[in-house]
Amino acid sequence: MSVELLTALFFGSLLVFLMLGVPLTFVLGGVSVTFLYYSMGPVSFYIVASKFWESMTSFTLVAIPMYVFMAMLLERSGVAHALYRMMHLWFAAMRGGLAIGTVAICAIFAAMSGISGAAVVTMGTIALPRMLERGYDKKLALGAINAGGGWGILIPPSIPMVLYAMISEVSVGRLFAAGIGPGLLLFVLVTIYIGVRSWLQPAIAPALPVAERGNWREKLLALRAVILPIMIVVMVLGAIFGGFATPTEAAAIGVLGAMVAAAINRKLNATVISESATQTLRLTALIMWILFAAHAFSTAYTTLGAHEFIQDLMSYIPGGKWGALAFMMLVLLLLGMVLDPVGIMLITLPVFLPIIDAAGFDPIWFGILFIIMMEIGYMTPPFGFNLFYIKGVAPPSVTMSDIYSSVIPYVLVTLLGVVIVILFPQIALYLPDLFFNKP
Repeated sequence: MSVELLTALFFGSLLVFLMLGVPLTFVLGGVSVTFLYYSMGPVSFYIVASKFWESMTSFTLVAIPMYVFMAMLLERSGVAHALYRMMHLWFAAMRGGLAIGTVAICAIFAAMSGISGAAVVTMGTIALPRMLERGYDKKLALGAINAGGGWGILIPPSIPMVLYAMISEVSVGRLFAAGIGPGLLLFVLVTIYIGVRSWLQPAIAPALPVAERGNWREKLLALRAVILPIMIVVMVLGAIFGGFATPTEAAAIGVLGAMVAAAINRKLNATVISESATQTLRLTALIMWILFAAHAFSTAYTTLGAHEFIQDLMSYIPGGKWGALAFMMLVLLLLGMVLDPVGIMLITLPVFLPIIDAAGFDPIWFGILFIIMMEIGYMTPPFGFNLFYIKGVAPPSVTMSDIYSSVIPYVLVTLLGVVIVILFPQIALYLPDLFFNKP
């Protein structure tokens, strides 16, 4: 059977089973093993098992449950309430101040956590009702939380970055460092958008009454709220970039910081630890199945010869390597509307990484573009995870239609950020070179 026909059957089978509603992990793993058996016989099972066993011995893998556990603890630690009170006081006098303060908290939460949902659920619970009570436009407020919540996978630490690093075999530390510049860029772009729109349309984001703005003593005392978050960020990222710990070791340090924060806020108890540990176990088990499917898919993709076939197809896309990059970004945008980010990673990375290598692009730089597109996937209809997270905690007056339409300008702003990072790669690559190319 020709490579072209095998490749068409391979990807066609994946599409059919996905449309039938079979879980993605089992589709990828099952179809891949079936095609491997057809092409290689029983020895294919040993190949997949050996590759999976090799990844299970990776020290980097330990970081995943650690970062998940840290995020679960932070979600229950009470840090977000104190941060919101501080932002409320400092930004109250500005038009759009509460929305700007909310995205600032999302950026801080992203630097403490490795997942997206924590900031969305927390800010949807704390900030959204208060913005709506004070006359903020629903779509402006919803979009700010959706956009800011997505930074949890871009600003390090980030669990999707750990998975990308394992699949692409690049340095986790360098990838973490590369996410800081683009993360700050997106924060600035979103802040500018909220500020300009609030200035042009004062009614959609009014400044708060003078009575709610607080005096200087209250503002200065409220700054204590940033001490714990800064402590956790310095403990985790400072240990990595200072060369004191690997990303995996820093994850354990972050868990300690999260436990200290919860204890200081009197939230640390057996129930919190038990719930956090149980949720961590569930997510980690899911990720292990995902890794198995990734190895099966990657092995099948290479063995069947699909790798060379796809590369040949990409050569027909106009624009050379930049045309191929634009096409890959478009594919990621479309897949983000219907699949979860980890699933997209499993399907596309074995296809895209050889193309990136052949084009001479830096895999760290491409990894950041990939993660930003996954972040967009979290907030794009119809199946973006953040859309459903925020619907679950939003007041009854907020409809799914409101949530869907609220993300459009924020998606456009984030895509502008992608273009800027493509045009100026050093936004992503400067810090990795600074921290890890020391003489």
